[in-house]
Amino acid sequence: MSTYKIELKDGILSVKFGEPAQNDQIVRDAAARLEEMATSGELTGGSLLKINGPISIPVAFVLAHKLAHIYGAVAFYDPKLGKYVICITHNPSYKLGDLID
Repeated sequence: MSTYKIELKDGILSVKFGEPAQNDQIVRDAAARLEEMATSGELTGGSLLKINGPISIPVAFVLAHKLAHIYGAVAFYDPKLGKYVICITHNPSYKLGDLID
């Protein structure tokens, strides 16, 4: 069983904690899952990726590092705003801090 679950559906990367563990194990599991998704062709990249779900700061760094190389922009859902916030961008269509649905 994995300590961190990651699934891609309709352009949204859903993330959540799995089995209880410390961040050292969770970051390894998150990185392994992303690699598995890339190898299988499930995670192919594109102009924008939205991420939604609970995340620790170390896991956020793993996701940012891996995903920034294959997506033009990455946005994370902020429940207080009810919108996604652009956190990483190499895509001129999105500016850092833009709010999107």
